[in-house]
Amino acid sequence: MQADALEVARTTKGFLDEDEGTRLYELARDHASIGPIVEVGSYCGKSSVYVGSGARTGGGTLVCVDHHRGNEEQQRGELYHDPDVYDDEAGQVDSLRFLRHSIRRAALEHTAILMVTSSAAAARLCPDELGMVFIDGGHTHEAANADYELWSGKVARSGILAIHDLFPNPEEGGQAPIEIYRRAVASGNFDELPTVKTLGVLRRK
Repeated sequence: MQADALEVARTTKGFLDEDEGTRLYELARDHASIGPIVEVGSYCGKSSVYVGSGARTGGGTLVCVDHHRGNEEQQRGELYHDPDVYDDEAGQVDSLRFLRHSIRRAALEHTAILMVTSSAAAARLCPDELGMVFIDGGHTHEAANADYELWSGKVARSGILAIHDLFPNPEEGGQAPIEIYRRAVASGNFDELPTVKTLGVLRRK
């Protein structure tokens, strides 16, 4: 990954570990030739810079899917609320301008397509045969399972399904992401690849 893009990723708001980001970069780079790369949950663009840089190196495209109103943990009064990302006039979280800033700084404006809409609406518009899907959206059981059902079937053969925030110990984090990871494994449609910290990686059979 180019040093300037890495610096952008390091200085962008977000919750992705650098080792996880580096792995996402490699996965996007190596699977962009199969089909478009989709990221469900972009927030301010930390992961988008890693994934988009990989897609660019691999000659592909990143589709960033996010309504930019924040997930349930980012609302006012919640643990991960950031007042910088709150639009007082609208009375809502609005992370879109931060994502656009990150994409511009990383020179990814010709690689990344921003879909400012719900996961369900984006899934209706995006084609099948995706090279990679990275799920890092809402972490309620309802939201995570909906993302799995909407997107997992769109991963092409030999493509990648990556899921962030896997916590085997419930005391360390929410269980919705690891729940859908286990659903994917149990489906028989995916092979497990090595996990990097809380990033689960599966390859479509």
